[in-house]
Amino acid sequence: MSSKVYSTGYLSEKLELMEQHSQDFIKFLILPMERKMSLLKQDDQLAVTRSIKEGEQNLGFQTIQVDHQQAEVFIVEQTVHAEEGIPMSCQYYLLSDGHLAKRIQVGSPGCCIITKMPILREEDEIEPRPVFEKKPLVWEEDMELYSKFLDRKEELRLGHASYLRQHPEAHALISDFLLFLLLRQPEDVVTFAAEFFGPFDPWRPSSPALGSSHRPNPFRSLEPEGDARSGAA
Repeated sequence: MSSKVYSTGYLSEKLELMEQHSQDFIKFLILPMERKMSLLKQDDQLAVTRSIKEGEQNLGFQTIQVDHQQAEVFIVEQTVHAEEGIPMSCQYYLLSDGHLAKRIQVGSPGCCIITKMPILREEDEIEPRPVFEKKPLVWEEDMELYSKFLDRKEELRLGHASYLRQHPEAHALISDFLLFLLLRQPEDVVTFAAEFFGPFDPWRPSSPALGSSHRPNPFRSLEPEGDARSGAA
């Protein structure tokens, strides 16, 4: 069981109650119930109005004639109980999509019925989720990625230029490398560069004091720096 309470009030400038409306909704497992109470000040007196509305009852299906054709409707009966007087019941005849086709107040000779059959709304079809195939990424054609590439390229260029300005000895080292490269013209430039700059690597293992026929690898090991340091120690 669950319940909800709503209340609204109106006060005068002297904080006197002029009007108040409260609504209680109690939801039982079998039959919900709704209670309303209104207070209205009239000539220094408060007029109280109370009403109790019980839940709707399902009366099943029935076939009625609407606009010279037969239509199947679903019937729901709703009963409102007042503190004074007899309860009032109404029956609602609903089409398959929720359209109200007929309304009858129980005990009354009159009724309301539609004269033209409405266009019934069909059940919404749930479309399957779209499937997007993975496309090969060509970053040169992607404007966002290409823009990030240019920004990163410019950032690295400025960083390298700043480093060279702060370390003038790097200019002399690069000039020596280019000079040796032009003089010797090696077939494998990458290995030649690794052998040239290798002695300047602080993590490179020291060469043996005595000459050896075993030529050390000029490239840095792919092991993590921590393992390389421990091995060197």
